[in-house]
Amino acid sequence: MMSYYKHETAIIDEGAQIGSGTRIWHFSHVMASAHIGARCILGQNVFIGNQVKLGDNVKVQNNVSVYEGVICEDDVFLGPSVVFTNVINPRSSVQRKDEFKPTLVKKGASIGANATIVCGVTLGEYCMIGAGAVVTKDVLPFALLTGVPARQTGWVSRSGEILGHDLTCAKTGEKYCIENGKLILIEG
Repeated sequence: MMSYYKHETAIIDEGAQIGSGTRIWHFSHVMASAHIGARCILGQNVFIGNQVKLGDNVKVQNNVSVYEGVICEDDVFLGPSVVFTNVINPRSSVQRKDEFKPTLVKKGASIGANATIVCGVTLGEYCMIGAGAVVTKDVLPFALLTGVPARQTGWVSRSGEILGHDLTCAKTGEKYCIENGKLILIEG
């Protein structure tokens, strides 16, 4: 008996590992060597490639393809139509499967709708990537990035609130400080 839900139109290749309480919706496809944690949600028309790893409580919205080379830690949010790449210089006539560059999305990170994440980068814990942004470089923990190419425009708390000058989360009261150019949680 499955410990996860699979819509009747979803395809789960034999060998895929899927955690308890995960829900996989319409027309999604999970490849054989993918590993999906517990309590994840894969929306409609999601593709999870071979050797992709999703931690626990990852939410993948509709029309997202997560290709080989991508690892998402726990509590990651991937908005509708997020795009990941896995090769820097693709050509249809040149095989580059041995050149995939890894992409790491750290715990609690959120990526907005239609954002593009170019391979080979690390997105720090609890960072937030704005809708439509194109990320080409590593992202600091708690950083807010927007635009094309993406640039840091602020800081966010663990709950996703944009922090003001006092670096205190208006929702939770958590307090942060900046040390060596990085945001650090000091009280919360």
